[in-house]
Amino acid sequence: MKFNPLVAICAAVMLAFPALADDLRGTGDLGLVVEREAGSLLVVDHSERAVIGRIKGLGDLSHASLVYAPDGRFAFVFGRDGGLTKVDLLTRAVVKRVVQAGNSIGGAISDDGRLVAVSNYDPGGVKVFDAGTLDLVADIPMGSKTVGIADVPGRRFAVATWDTGEVWLLDHSADPAKPVITRLEGIGANPYDALLTGDGRTYIVGLFGEKGLTAIDLWQDPPKVTRFLADYGRDQPDLPVYKMPHLQGWTLADGVFALPAVGLHQLLWVDAADLTEIARTDLAGQPVFALARPDKREVWVNFAPPDNDKVQIVDVLSREVIDTLTPGKGVLHMEFTPRGREVWLSIRDENRVEIRDARTRALLAEIPAQAPSGIFFTDRAHRMGL
Repeated sequence: MKFNPLVAICAAVMLAFPALADDLRGTGDLGLVVEREAGSLLVVDHSERAVIGRIKGLGDLSHASLVYAPDGRFAFVFGRDGGLTKVDLLTRAVVKRVVQAGNSIGGAISDDGRLVAVSNYDPGGVKVFDAGTLDLVADIPMGSKTVGIADVPGRRFAVATWDTGEVWLLDHSADPAKPVITRLEGIGANPYDALLTGDGRTYIVGLFGEKGLTAIDLWQDPPKVTRFLADYGRDQPDLPVYKMPHLQGWTLADGVFALPAVGLHQLLWVDAADLTEIARTDLAGQPVFALARPDKREVWVNFAPPDNDKVQIVDVLSREVIDTLTPGKGVLHMEFTPRGREVWLSIRDENRVEIRDARTRALLAEIPAQAPSGIFFTDRAHRMGL
């Protein structure tokens, strides 16, 4: 074999700069913590239990949520001021920001990662953007505030309308700019949030204007609408609702939905097959998130004021509270690491994030943060409805 000086030079360069590899990293153990008052995001590494940077300039994050691109590098942040911001976790910078409405409440990313949809309060409806450029692709007026938007398989989105009690299915598969729209009426009064089950089959809508919930079976053609739990709490006086439950915090474990009740200090257990109530668990306060540990063995619950200093752990088999923690005032959100070894808790009023062992519940570490709220790890990029 003849000597090739070019190959020799390239090999020498590679040996001379091995430190370049230290600048490379994946995104699988990264995440973002919303600092709601500061309009910023903490970039965190959950393997190291450490902050690796801060991204500033995201506007009003008082009710912010976000979704990830399929590669886990980019996140799309939905601010209360109508801002849609694309951020880069690796460079820790804002890629682009557009203020697309007066007041927005959340969003979703299509299953192919190419479209980002935003659910708006003001002026209502849904706007859909190109995920690469944030250029507007489709503007879909609905004559209503919209809530509970979720990605559905096949480059589709589902969203509920607060004012008209409908669910709209938006199919962008043929022409992203001109979605095929299916309107489902009679969903119930004032849908306030919704969730999509992890298999993409069932879209569940919570109702504020009346008792009960509505499930939509998306595998049926046309989609099948079923009202359920219409009588829960009818024989009990409603308690003041200081903060509505977040339906993406509902959970499916062992074939049963664990649902935070509205206006009651209870967790409702509903058979996922026939949507009948099978049990209730009394809780320390008004539940907000009821989040299953990834192995589905336990459900962790946090609460609205005045009980938002507590977290309760409920056993899925016995459906009994097995532990009550008091991490601090203002526990707004919980996020498990992907395999459920640890849980991160945002303690807003004490300006910190607490990290606990998800089985022993022992405190492992704390991270300073400015009024933290939502915690989002990048494994969400590969989970439907998140």
